[in-house]
Amino acid sequence: MSKKKKHDEVAPIEDSTEAFEMAVHNTIEGDYVLRLYVSGITPNSQRAIENVRKICEEHLAGRYQLEIIDIYQQPIFAKEGQIVAAPTLVKELPLPLRKFIGDMSQTERILVGLDIRKMDKQ
Repeated sequence: MSKKKKHDEVAPIEDSTEAFEMAVHNTIEGDYVLRLYVSGITPNSQRAIENVRKICEEHLAGRYQLEIIDIYQQPIFAKEGQIVAAPTLVKELPLPLRKFIGDMSQTERILVGLDIRKMDKQ
């Protein structure tokens, strides 16, 4: 008597919609969900990473999630995120979704785009 081999269950494919919904669910109101798409270890990409980290630490300390994605290593994410240039910063949450292209050195423009109110220094 031969035993039939059971077919292994196929793990569901994780899509970006599901990942986004999980991020929304796990995010406290007021938190920022940011994705920075870079293209390798170029000087422009390195500046963008440094500038975004600085902005986040100075203006969003404890209230942000930042994911850095190298589109050379993971090109599928560029396609899914509809990224046409790098570096690109995408503000997923809070809505509305916004995209910024460049090395993120124009801090004031990024702050306005992220809807962050910069307090006047006294």
